[in-house]
Amino acid sequence: MSLSQETQDLVKRVETFVRTMIVPYEHDPRCGEHGPSDELVAEMRGHARSAGLMTPHIHSDGSHLTQVETAAVLRASGLSMLGPVALNTAAPDEGNMFLLGKVGSPEQQARFLTPLVAGDARSAFFMTEPASDGGAGSDPSMMQTTCRRDGNHWVVNGRKAFITGALGASVGIVMAKSTEADSADGACMFLVDLPDPAIHIERVLETIDSSMPGGHSVVLIDGLRVPADQMLGAPGEGFKYAQVRLAPARLSHCMRWHGAAVRANEIATDYACRRHAFGKPLVDHEGVGFMLAENLIDLKQSELMIDWCASVLDTGAPGTAESSMTKVSVSEALMRVADRCVQMMGGTGVSRDTIVEQVFREIRAFRIYDGPTEVHKWSLAKKVKRDWRDRQS
Repeated sequence: MSLSQETQDLVKRVETFVRTMIVPYEHDPRCGEHGPSDELVAEMRGHARSAGLMTPHIHSDGSHLTQVETAAVLRASGLSMLGPVALNTAAPDEGNMFLLGKVGSPEQQARFLTPLVAGDARSAFFMTEPASDGGAGSDPSMMQTTCRRDGNHWVVNGRKAFITGALGASVGIVMAKSTEADSADGACMFLVDLPDPAIHIERVLETIDSSMPGGHSVVLIDGLRVPADQMLGAPGEGFKYAQVRLAPARLSHCMRWHGAAVRANEIATDYACRRHAFGKPLVDHEGVGFMLAENLIDLKQSELMIDWCASVLDTGAPGTAESSMTKVSVSEALMRVADRCVQMMGGTGVSRDTIVEQVFREIRAFRIYDGPTEVHKWSLAKKVKRDWRDRQS
């Protein structure tokens, strides 16, 4: 799809910035098992501000690039695991900014959205709950966290799990099921300042991925009092707002991880062309050359799927089915790309001498983020049945 010259120039600037300024940080000791440290995040974001590239998908007036334009920018930001964090295009902040821009009141946007767009704050989205509690995961309707009115406040109680970036976040969006008669069984969303003494981080989980600042936490919410004017949107509409956030957020994940897979393929290609075995470069062995060819096919098909879904969202359509199809197709294709890169590079592929092994780990987790492949397929199968019934009537 054609992009304006202005957008093409922005994409080139982002790519150059990531490759020259951010890639050298990939072996920085401040990159830990739970993501880059706050010190490192601040340092990289300082470089992004100096380059005029902080939050590049959002204009200075608060308006967004189109989804098609955003796709090109976020793919470029993903060429390093640290790129989205440095440029403020990473999850969960990118999705939270989108949601606040769509649903937040002017006062809420001034207080909570402005520092996020400026890259001066990080955020967390508190929806998923521990499986051991029978709480919400792929099925948000199982939510156990509750909220009730108490005068001019709401009181929230519950536990959350896999809350990305909760450690170190300044802004939280907390999702809870209402016990009030006018919104019973509906979900509510609340904006909160973090840290808050009523929100206790029980532990930061040890997970397969390591690119997101703060890692993923298990959190206890014990008597959290939130002023009524900090409810995001209307009471009982939280599940609807979650979809407002999730459809483009699924696609944004695809954009960023596409960039990461492109980078891994570049590294594997360079390795295959330089490394010799049995009298010739690896690339000249069909077993390796064909894997590189298959990578090109999967990367191009993923790019086309991303742009197609982005164009649907740009029409104003909900894009729920389209984002599910894209999430399934792209996450599975990029997993194949990353796996082939590891395989082609042998021992080097499983070492941390390059970022290939990290890309493999991160994309494996991506197949679960914002709904596992199987849940999206189940949702699409239900749509197939609904559409069939509609045709029969």
